[in-house]
Amino acid sequence: MLPMILRLSAPGLLLVAFQTMVPVGDTYFVGRLGTVPLAGLALVFPMLMLLQMTSGGAMGGGVSSAIARALGAGNLVTARRLVVHALAIAAAMGAAFTLLLLTLGRPFYRLLGGEGATLEAALAYSNVVFAGAVLVWLANTFSAMLRGTGNTLAPALAMIAAASVHLPLSGSLVLGWGPMPRLGIAGAGIAYLTTFGLAAVVLAWIVLRRTSALRPHAADLRLEGRLFREILRVGAISVVSAVQTVLTAVVVTGFVGRFGAAALAGYGVSVRLELLQILLIFAVGQALVALVGTHIGAACAERAKRIAWVGAALACGVSLAIGAAVTIFPHAWVEIFSADPAVLDAGGRYLRTVGLTYPFLALGITLYFASQGAGKVLLPVLAGTARLVTVVCGGFALVVAGAGLHTIFALIALGMVVLGTLAGLAVARTDWGR
Repeated sequence: MLPMILRLSAPGLLLVAFQTMVPVGDTYFVGRLGTVPLAGLALVFPMLMLLQMTSGGAMGGGVSSAIARALGAGNLVTARRLVVHALAIAAAMGAAFTLLLLTLGRPFYRLLGGEGATLEAALAYSNVVFAGAVLVWLANTFSAMLRGTGNTLAPALAMIAAASVHLPLSGSLVLGWGPMPRLGIAGAGIAYLTTFGLAAVVLAWIVLRRTSALRPHAADLRLEGRLFREILRVGAISVVSAVQTVLTAVVVTGFVGRFGAAALAGYGVSVRLELLQILLIFAVGQALVALVGTHIGAACAERAKRIAWVGAALACGVSLAIGAAVTIFPHAWVEIFSADPAVLDAGGRYLRTVGLTYPFLALGITLYFASQGAGKVLLPVLAGTARLVTVVCGGFALVVAGAGLHTIFALIALGMVVLGTLAGLAVARTDWGR
């Protein structure tokens, strides 16, 4: 099982090496502008995380799972029709993100503690990115379609090409290299949309070209409620999970923002390492969606669950290595983005506190993806609910008690332990054969 998981995960793991350049590069370039723009970037991070998680991991998982189950059952016609329904969902969700963030962005970021120059920096980045949210949704949806067929290489190569364009483009637009205009933090947003737009075009060609098995026929263009339900019965619940994850990040950002711009910037820089891990886990998780979904479609539930546990062990091992490294050398990561002593102190304290709980985060996310493939995602989502309740209720109690920043970070670590433990119990006790 392990060689099979590694073979399907390998393109995604290679993609991580390149996609890491997007958040890390943007944070580095914006950090050259000063602490205030870096804090503004941290304010937008939860919503950017929500955009990526809902389009790629949540609804994308629903798309991959539905197509994998259809192909596992030998039903190619249904797989083609699911492509049409997935695109309709992507267009609607992308438009919803644009409407929400362009109209409510200012009060939302102010609620998180943004004010003055920090708030304006957040809006300068957010308004650009979310104006083109549909491009992100289309790119991630086409990628999910291909992963549902077991083709993880093509979407990985397309995203690698896009990430390779992003780094020089972002640096040029943020800092004004050569003949390019110096646009500041807004330049990072323009680079983000440009590269996702390019990826969407390439992936659309791969899925819809004449030789593609997923290319819809004229008879496949009719929309049917049952096929929307086939995607949404996994995707909609998974979106709830993504919202919970981001709401947890939003609440934590609000708690940390009470300690000032430097603490917010330090937390924002450090939490980027979790985004890197989510990308790594995503590579393994999406392989599990296809493998588990295909085995469930072929009525091999016992083997599907064994595949899930092997994939979870792989992801936990990777996160443990990262967590141990940053627990011992926390400033090695934070110093990449800022030399401000206050930022280094806050970021270092965060990494030392949460580093060794990263395997629980990996366990929870990996089993969540495997459960998408099985179509049994409710209990892993409720594990995320328990994490949210732990952080929100505990955080408010700590704020009322006047607790320090380190205690807030300890609560975040506890939330990761709750997520991983409950997700493991949920998968262990759920019968995937029913």
